[in-house]
Amino acid sequence: MTLSDIEEVVLLDADGRAIGRAPKSSVHGADTARHLAFSCHVFNERDELLVTRRALSKQTWPGVWTNSFCGHPAPAETLTHAIRRRGEFELGLSLEGIEPVLPFFHYRATDASGLVENELCPVYTAYATSELEPHPGEVMDFAWVAPHRLASAIEHAPWAFSPWFVLQAQLLPFLGGSLDRREAIAS
Repeated sequence: MTLSDIEEVVLLDADGRAIGRAPKSSVHGADTARHLAFSCHVFNERDELLVTRRALSKQTWPGVWTNSFCGHPAPAETLTHAIRRRGEFELGLSLEGIEPVLPFFHYRATDASGLVENELCPVYTAYATSELEPHPGEVMDFAWVAPHRLASAIEHAPWAFSPWFVLQAQLLPFLGGSLDRREAIAS
């Protein structure tokens, strides 16, 4: 039995209301139910943004670059607690200043193997207050990057990044995006 067999996610209806729960291992497939997740963008004291490359063992989008980390809150767990928990687990990081920046972000994407992500995925920023110690089963590489350089990389090579990260960058001002694009991207 793996951790994802034990972990549960919150299932959602089309309006984002909780309608149940399911094992994390059962919700990522060809017909993925909509569920609650989160994304976090972590900055350091030099205002550089942490990007990570997903481990090759990840079920969806293995080996691609993405935002600092993502995860799923457990049923009855607050998003802030889930962010702290996953930041510690995936990156060995202590985080401060956790703030929502795209509280209603959602997306649906299919990877090359046919696995689907279908998530209401509020987006947060946070600041690292400890040294990075990535978990090798989650992260195979990482970099601290000036946001404007990262925005340029996403614009010129979107295929190298996770689809949710590319969509978030189109909305996040610190990555050159505009919140005015919310309706166009959400459709």
